[in-house]
Amino acid sequence: MQRVWLVRHAETEWSESGRHTGRTDIPLLASARGAAAALGECLRRVVPDPALVLTSPLSRAAETCRLAGFGARAQPCQDLVEWDYGKYEGLTTEEIRAERAGWTLWKDGVPDGETAGDVGRRADRVVERARAAGGDVLLFSHGHVLRVLAARWVGLPPVGGRLLGLRAGAISALGWERETPVVLRWDVAVDEPPGS
Repeated sequence: MQRVWLVRHAETEWSESGRHTGRTDIPLLASARGAAAALGECLRRVVPDPALVLTSPLSRAAETCRLAGFGARAQPCQDLVEWDYGKYEGLTTEEIRAERAGWTLWKDGVPDGETAGDVGRRADRVVERARAAGGDVLLFSHGHVLRVLAARWVGLPPVGGRLLGLRAGAISALGWERETPVVLRWDVAVDEPPGS
């Protein structure tokens, strides 16, 4: 059965501090480069010959892909770029809530950015492309867009991604139980091998 492996990029200064990092092209932390390489060791055990490798073109995802050893096979995919946080780009949730008490991305959205529906449409295109690949797929991307993608894989609305926390540098897997799309593994850290 086909599996779609989701890889959230390794740690950046902004992800470490909880700042919303959408379209700003923040590099990986120097200390995260080893973690990105370790992702490759885990992934090669479970998906040695992927039918398709896609990466967000933003450097933190593309560099994670390259350090994991899949850069030569990867195709940039604009649909895997992180949620456009608009005016909330670079802010923490606490900073936003100082202006908008109780704010959540999933419920309230962002001014001058994307809606959950916008991100869901992009995720649907990636799901369609992955299902047509004819084998296992690797996707290197970002936290919120991967959460939306997983929700769409199993038929939830885009806001269903709010139920799926995802750490930087984690691996997740989507697949099938007979004809039903399912989440096989979620938010597995490098030191917790994802299995086969």
